[in-house]
Amino acid sequence: MTMSTTHKIAVLAASLLLAGAAQAAALEQFKTFVASTKSARGEFTQRQVKAGKSSNTASGTFEFARPGKFIWTYLKPYDQLLQADGEQLYIYDKDLNQVTVKKLGNALGSSPAAILFGSNDLEKNFTLSEAGTRDGLEWLKAVPKTQDTTFEQIAIGLRNGTPEAMELKDNFGSMSVLTFSKFEKNPQVGAAHYKFVMPKGVEISQQ
Repeated sequence: MTMSTTHKIAVLAASLLLAGAAQAAALEQFKTFVASTKSARGEFTQRQVKAGKSSNTASGTFEFARPGKFIWTYLKPYDQLLQADGEQLYIYDKDLNQVTVKKLGNALGSSPAAILFGSNDLEKNFTLSEAGTRDGLEWLKAVPKTQDTTFEQIAIGLRNGTPEAMELKDNFGSMSVLTFSKFEKNPQVGAAHYKFVMPKGVEISQQ
């Protein structure tokens, strides 16, 4: 065996080892994130992708506290608030002056929101697997175990133990791409922070 061949094999072995380490990092990072992050807040952008084309870009802020409490605020291009207090989900459309109220129940379990906002028992509702390295992030794939979800699969991109991106692929060939910034872990907030205050004069729809 020539030195050149030995060198090539060594490089290949090192590459495989590095690839294995990178793939293992996503699941390890995510489990550490879930275990250590009881609450968080930050900013997000969201865009729809279909047939390789992007559209409907939106942006806003988010806050969450496990389990099942969150405030997801769209600021652009429309003003809409999604807020959950652990029992009910409130969707406030300011343009329509309407609040839709839904039971949170088990709906959170197999939804994309459970990735960030749910309990630590994610493997009960999702099959988790490594998805390699892309765009400088380690990716994790989450496939819902139940069929009663609009999402075929979800991918989470992590860096340094923090989610920086999510890709939500639905059953109709479209994908929502979320990117997170200014991610702050475990901020100190009061117990009543996630309690929804019904605006005066709104139309209420109970579902």
